[in-house]
Amino acid sequence: MLSKKIFAFVLIAFTTVAFAAGPQKQSTSIDRIEVVVNDDVITHIELDARVASVTRMLEKQKTMLPEKSVLERQILERMITEMLQSQFAKESGLRVDDVMLDKTILRIAQQNKFPSVAAFRAKLEEDGTDFKEFREEIRSEMISARLKEREVDNKLVISENEIDNYLSNQERQEGKGEELQLAHIMIVVPEQANADKIKTYRNRADQALAKLQGGSPFSQVAAGFSDAEDALKGGELGWRPADRLPPLFSETLQKMKPGEVSPVLRSPSGFHIIKLLDRRSKDAPVVITQTHARHILIKTSELVSENDAKNRLQEIKQRIDKGANFAEQARLYSEDGSAPQGGDLNWLSPGETVPEFETAMDALKVGQVSGLVQSGFGWHVIQVLERRNTDVTVEQKRQRARMAIRTVKSDEALQDWLRQLRDRAFIEYHNGTK
Repeated sequence: MLSKKIFAFVLIAFTTVAFAAGPQKQSTSIDRIEVVVNDDVITHIELDARVASVTRMLEKQKTMLPEKSVLERQILERMITEMLQSQFAKESGLRVDDVMLDKTILRIAQQNKFPSVAAFRAKLEEDGTDFKEFREEIRSEMISARLKEREVDNKLVISENEIDNYLSNQERQEGKGEELQLAHIMIVVPEQANADKIKTYRNRADQALAKLQGGSPFSQVAAGFSDAEDALKGGELGWRPADRLPPLFSETLQKMKPGEVSPVLRSPSGFHIIKLLDRRSKDAPVVITQTHARHILIKTSELVSENDAKNRLQEIKQRIDKGANFAEQARLYSEDGSAPQGGDLNWLSPGETVPEFETAMDALKVGQVSGLVQSGFGWHVIQVLERRNTDVTVEQKRQRARMAIRTVKSDEALQDWLRQLRDRAFIEYHNGTK
């Protein structure tokens, strides 16, 4: 079988011959190469299909479309980035098989209130979306997320001193109790770009700003110019705590009013334009309900079926119902690390346990023992011992600071990694597509 790179040059040669043969034979089924990316190619048919899919999505969102040539360029650059990540994942042994993909699509269908994947598929196809293409786009997103986790997020280190310094700096800044609703446009500058290239990217950012100042909708300009992942969603970042923004942005935003657009900003990653959509206060005490609970867990495994685990736990539950001591039964039979403590999980905050466990626990009264509860770990019996309302403002502030530092570091590290990935790649444009 020909590799895609060899196929690319065969296809180019064949296309040339076909055009030379006369105008009658050049118009129907011949595809052409848009870009060669290492040993792969992106063809015009593939680009057209993606443009059609994105166009349908933008029209459904009632986002004004940019010019077709601008949209094609944006989507082509996104396809190159996706292909580079896919190639790297394959080389490094990272893959998403059909079983994992099917589970993810089932979860997406359920989150969108569809009773089955078949019903979800029918709706997609009714809206003009090819289901096979949709599957592969989801697979690509899963691979990108896992690469980011492995190559970027798992390598980030955040110390307690960094958190202390961050909080100290925030206390001296204005707007520390605010959340900001933002949209942005980012023009990525390759790491090895020379002065002429940087000037070209700056001109592109200036063009985007000029369109905004001329009255063009931000969502349209973002879709046409931005290299960010959210470009085709109008560049919207949603609500962000002011203390979770890079200093470059936060210092500019302090002087802006809702509805205003920033000048072009320069960062190590490239050029940015920020729009402030709204502000709101977030500086209030954070009080949560914590639950003191204990449980008994019987795990499922290759050797222990779900029915066997359930039957074993049912016997334990019957003994507890007849008066057996819960803690003693947990010490004897529970397969969780909490068994030596009689199954005691101490105080639990919302989100600390898996959803199935938390839902069952929250439904119990103090002192009440649950029925059998299934989770991904196996089967549980839960007892609630106490509940309390706790002010976790300090803990929340430290957690927000940790997340803020991680977000900034992660964004910068991801852009650096993608630039390096691209700098190492062989990329050749055809047909004037660059």
